[in-house]
Amino acid sequence: MTRMRPEDEEHAGLEVFEPLTAEQVRQLRQHMPLLSVWRVVGVQAVVGALVALLAWWISGRQAVAVSAGVGAIAVVVPAALFARGLTGRLASANAGAAVFGFFLWEMVKIGLTLAILIAAPHWVKDVSWPAMLVGLVVTMKVYWLALGMRRVFYPTGPT
Repeated sequence: MTRMRPEDEEHAGLEVFEPLTAEQVRQLRQHMPLLSVWRVVGVQAVVGALVALLAWWISGRQAVAVSAGVGAIAVVVPAALFARGLTGRLASANAGAAVFGFFLWEMVKIGLTLAILIAAPHWVKDVSWPAMLVGLVVTMKVYWLALGMRRVFYPTGPT
């Protein structure tokens, strides 16, 4: 049978929480910089352009390259809108607004991605769905690269 400890025994071995000073925060940010969402979006755009160029080089068809580019655009444009929404003034007003803003902008991002994919056959005459999906998936996987490539995605200059 589990017994509850008296209130004075519960906190006996625990350390007291002390807020960080401004200098400690500065040192922590130098040691562990924040992820730059705009760098992720920028690298996604570059990767998407490279996928489109590679598709054109491999296939020799402009429609395949444009299809791959539309797949990349279906990731980059919604991600940029999402990043803009999350870095705005209202998103950081309080914790509730931040959570609501995250879910709102995520829904906008998903909806815009679907709208771009649905509109693709109207924009590209001979759309290549495999090329478009390759552009979409490869560009989307940049998020995983952001976790492992600190030098590219994390700012190193003074904050």
